[in-house]
Amino acid sequence: MPRIHNFSAGPCTLPAAVLETAAAEMLDYRGQGMSLIEMSHRSKPVQDVRDQAVERLRRLLKLTDQHHVAFLAGGATMQFGMVPLNLLHGGKLADYTHSGAWAKKAIADAKKLGDVNLVFDGTDADYMTLPDPSTVKSSDGSVYLHLTSNETIGGVQWKRFPACDAPLVADMSSDFLSRPFDASPFGIIYAGAQKNIGPAGVAVVIIRDDVLEQCNDAHLPGYLSYAGHVKGDSMLNTPPVFQLYMVNLVLEWLEQQGGLPWAQTMAEQRSSMLYEMINRHAGFYRCPVDAACRSTMNVVFRLPSEGLEAEFVKEAAAEGLSGLKGHRSVGGCRASIYNAMPLEGAKALAGFMDSFAKANG
Repeated sequence: MPRIHNFSAGPCTLPAAVLETAAAEMLDYRGQGMSLIEMSHRSKPVQDVRDQAVERLRRLLKLTDQHHVAFLAGGATMQFGMVPLNLLHGGKLADYTHSGAWAKKAIADAKKLGDVNLVFDGTDADYMTLPDPSTVKSSDGSVYLHLTSNETIGGVQWKRFPACDAPLVADMSSDFLSRPFDASPFGIIYAGAQKNIGPAGVAVVIIRDDVLEQCNDAHLPGYLSYAGHVKGDSMLNTPPVFQLYMVNLVLEWLEQQGGLPWAQTMAEQRSSMLYEMINRHAGFYRCPVDAACRSTMNVVFRLPSEGLEAEFVKEAAAEGLSGLKGHRSVGGCRASIYNAMPLEGAKALAGFMDSFAKANG
């Protein structure tokens, strides 16, 4: 059976070359006589995979020695709590931007642990737009300013990031490694792997030295302390070895393609095909997101009726275009087009959108 095009928001499509390598190495990892995922997490092959993944991330993001990289369980959702647990001790204040469903969850967890100030709230605009980054500033005394770089459900994306006095903290789960950016203003970057860099079950956390020094590590359970994960290169539990292995393969693949400049070019090409089709059939398709901040990762759109949306999803699936139903909280349709989505997938979807509109418009 030929592979279909998977437009799911995550777990998402992975590079075919990576899946083929994993399949070939599953029973015998490079002459070791067993799978990597059967080996001790302290064995040299497993340690090498982890070290390679860290170094590849450092190269792709041009990280300095001031940044530490950790791979943690719990996904990005765990980080909603870990960030304020580590940084909002002693009555400290943090700024948050409220850009949609995932920012809302991060804000809710932070409010349970400390003082939160909203420097942007998109509620009145139904989270369909973002402010000019130059207008977003941190409050006096704020220990960090948190943002969600791309809202997977709502389809809004920060095209540039604010410049402010406080360190930036970002949930980059759904557009991580999809474009070049300057990592130096970020005190913490975190991202669930299951969008752009691997299977579900692990999150990447990147933390800067000066922010690490502010962490409340002496009063936290060991696993919830950032310091415990990065100081002395320790492992507080058995890491998710298979996920690390897959992440390393995906990072290797991304470097071979041309890194973040290549990823950005491909993201713009894929998303442009779909947004152009929405514009071509304006009145039949409608994207509710402000054009200035439409995501290159998650293209959301509506049809004239919910009945047509259901039929669109059904007929698309029959054509090998899977995962196009919008999130249950907002409805509509959504095409998630992450790094591993081939251009052929976006072309096939654009062609289907064209024919469906002509047949039903």
